Amino acid sequence: MTDALDARTQSSLLDHARNAQLAAALARCAVGDRSALQMIYDSESARMIGVTRRILIRQDLAEEAVHDAFVRIWQGAAGFDPQRGSAIGWLYAIVRNRALSIYRSEHRYDPADEIHEITADDAMSRLPETSALRRCLEAIERPRRDVVVLAYAHGMSHGELAGRLKVPLGTVKSWVRRSLISLQECMG
Repeated sequence: MTDALDARTQSSLLDHARNAQLAAALARCAVGDRSALQMIYDSESARMIGVTRRILIRQDLAEEAVHDAFVRIWQGAAGFDPQRGSAIGWLYAIVRNRALSIYRSEHRYDPADEIHEITADDAMSRLPETSALRRCLEAIERPRRDVVVLAYAHGMSHGELAGRLKVPLGTVKSWVRRSLISLQECMG
């Protein structure tokens, strides 16, 4: 009995020390200390990927959620208040919320719900052949062109596109960004 009590006490002390270390690192992040963010990443990223993997199943989406969470942690570190909760709780709430957002956006698109398959070619065929937009879109390689057309002509979200194309959300975001830059340069 005393061994079990000692083990629980020891575990509680370790959790308290870990939380204090993370709270101090968040305070340093709030003033722009990148090494503090690295310390949090080194300490917590493997556990965070485990948490997000249970929600998202796919490893690439879990890693994406953790990456996005660390961007939010860096940007929002000044908002952490140790009087309102633990550093561990704050960090994992951000990671969990990001994973749930990705989960929801990945599961909004269900091809079985559609009567007919939406294609980028449908939208492209509706543009006049002499259109500058059509010419510029045709200059963009597939699947980047398809992603931007489906996003803007059919209103599909990045998450819906990632689910449809079976590629990571970050890849879709990158394709959309690069395609829009290419369109801007072409139309410019």
